[in-house]
Amino acid sequence: MAHSHHHHNHKETQGKNLLISIFLNILITVTQVIGGFISGSLSLLSDALHNLSDVISLVISYTASRLSRKKASTNKTFGYKRAEIIAAFVNSASLIVVAIILIKEAVERFMEPQIIGARIVIWLSLLGIAANGFSVLLLRSHSGSNMNLRSAYLHLLSDMMASVAVLLGAVLMYFYEFYWIDPLLTVLIALYLVYMGFDLLRSSTRVLMLFTPDSIKVQEIVESISALKEIKNVHHVHIWQLNEDEVHLEAHIDFIRDIPLSEFDEILNQIEEKVYHEFGINHINIQPEFGKCDNKQIIVQD
Repeated sequence: MAHSHHHHNHKETQGKNLLISIFLNILITVTQVIGGFISGSLSLLSDALHNLSDVISLVISYTASRLSRKKASTNKTFGYKRAEIIAAFVNSASLIVVAIILIKEAVERFMEPQIIGARIVIWLSLLGIAANGFSVLLLRSHSGSNMNLRSAYLHLLSDMMASVAVLLGAVLMYFYEFYWIDPLLTVLIALYLVYMGFDLLRSSTRVLMLFTPDSIKVQEIVESISALKEIKNVHHVHIWQLNEDEVHLEAHIDFIRDIPLSEFDEILNQIEEKVYHEFGINHINIQPEFGKCDNKQIIVQD
């Protein structure tokens, strides 16, 4: 019970931090849009666009975090445990889409350079650094263990880095009138977004497609289970990750002899302990067999 209470408080803290970050990013977005139009800075407007995507991603992350706490039911037997994985997928994909839009705008600005009011860009980029930096600190402690929070964290971290780039560009424009630096920084920001978003997009896609986690080797699990003296072979194996916390194993197991159900329960406990401590698998579903004629391959297409 203490574990459940701690987990509940953990989720509540995540939700509160996400809400604070949402309001901060709404403030940044509005001020940067106004400042971007006044100053004519594309990098400031691109930063504002990225901040708008931050607001959307944070709302998605907050909604997913709330949904993931809802209990399972007869027509939703897993509940909403995958909501946060879907949020991570959407947010990482949006990072890449935003990057493509920014590159297109930067190329157009390279063709037609414009004079930019650098002073206002400096002040608004400082605001972006401060607000995003605070949001990054709020989400950092949870980002390592939760894919949904990591996607929101990456949005905010990349936006803070973008604001730093905009600030440096504005200083160069103010003192040296290097107006070409504005679209150049926009391209660099966009490439950074692609780099940050691709790995998370890949990870969330693997979970949604029910792929075996990278850290798990199916052959090693089969050999480990088969080492138990009562077991003849292990076949028809499926391993998938439901969410950040649950890895599932499903398999058919042939026994050397026709054992009673009570003995199977004892062996099942041994298998559960073995796959949990050796491979981090915390949910298993075993189909016991004796002398059954079926496909004995480890991987079978259902």
